[in-house]
Amino acid sequence: MKIAIASGKGGTGKSTVATNFAYLLSKIYKDVCLLDCDVEEPNCHIFLKPYFNEIEKIYVETPVIDVEKCVKCGKCAEVCQFNALAFVKEKVLVFQELCHGCGSCVLTCPVNAIGEKGREVGVIEKGVGCGFDFIHGKLRIGEAMSPPLIKAVKKAGQEHNLQILDCPPGTSCPAIAAVYGADYVFMVTEPTPFGLYDLNLGVEVLRKIGLPFGIIINRSGENDKLIEDYAKTQKINILTKIADDRKIAECYSGGELVLRALPEYKEAFQPLLNIVREGI
Repeated sequence: MKIAIASGKGGTGKSTVATNFAYLLSKIYKDVCLLDCDVEEPNCHIFLKPYFNEIEKIYVETPVIDVEKCVKCGKCAEVCQFNALAFVKEKVLVFQELCHGCGSCVLTCPVNAIGEKGREVGVIEKGVGCGFDFIHGKLRIGEAMSPPLIKAVKKAGQEHNLQILDCPPGTSCPAIAAVYGADYVFMVTEPTPFGLYDLNLGVEVLRKIGLPFGIIINRSGENDKLIEDYAKTQKINILTKIADDRKIAECYSGGELVLRALPEYKEAFQPLLNIVREGI
C-alpha cells in the first residue's frame, strides 16, 4: 500500500507527518519504508538520522545525433514534446537539460541516426533509520529535471508492503510524479488563507487524476473553521488535527521525532491508521 503525504504549499508539515506516521506504522507492521520524494530539498533524514548502506547514481537517456546518418528531415524535433531538440539551418540541436528521456526521437528517426547516452540527474540513497527502511533522492546541483529521480526513488521502494511517500509541495510536475499511483493521499494544510488557497489547488489536481484523499490540519487552533467550512462544502473528510503546540515546534527545530519525544501525540495520528487498516 502506498500513502502519499502532499500539500498545496511548502511549510505545512508534510515531513513532520510523514516521518512520525512511518515511525508509528513501524511499531505495528514489519515491512515499512519511508520514501522522501522531495528530491530537490530532502529533509526526512534530519529526523531519522539513518545509516545509508547503498548509493546509486540515476541517469536519464538523452539523444546523440549521428550527423553522418542524419538526413535532416527534422522529424525528431517535431515529435519532441519538451523542446529538447530543435532543427535549425538543416542541423539538429540537442538541449540535454530539457530532455525527459522518453525515447520518442529514437523511435521516430527513419534512418536510425539517433542513439542515446546516460546523463546523471542525481543519486538515491537507501538505509535504515529509527527501525525502518528509508530511501531518498538527491538531485544533482544545477539539474532542472526532478521527475526521473522521483520515479527512481519510488521504484526503489516498490517491493515494500507499506510505502509512505513524502512528496514535493505544490501542484507542478514533481508533485504529480510523486503522488501518481498512490492508494491514498494525506493533504496536509494549515488554517490560514494561504493554506486554504493552496489546499484548493492541490484538491483540484487530485480530483483530476482520480486519487482518494483526506485532509490533515497541522498547527490546528482557533482558525480551523476556515478549513472546516471548505471541507464541508467540498465534501472532504478531515482525517485528524495536529495542535499548534510550542513543544512540537521545539521537537521539529531540534530534529527530533514528535512521537518519540512526545508520545502523548500518538492519539492525533491514530485516525490515519484506519486508512492503512482498510487498505490492507
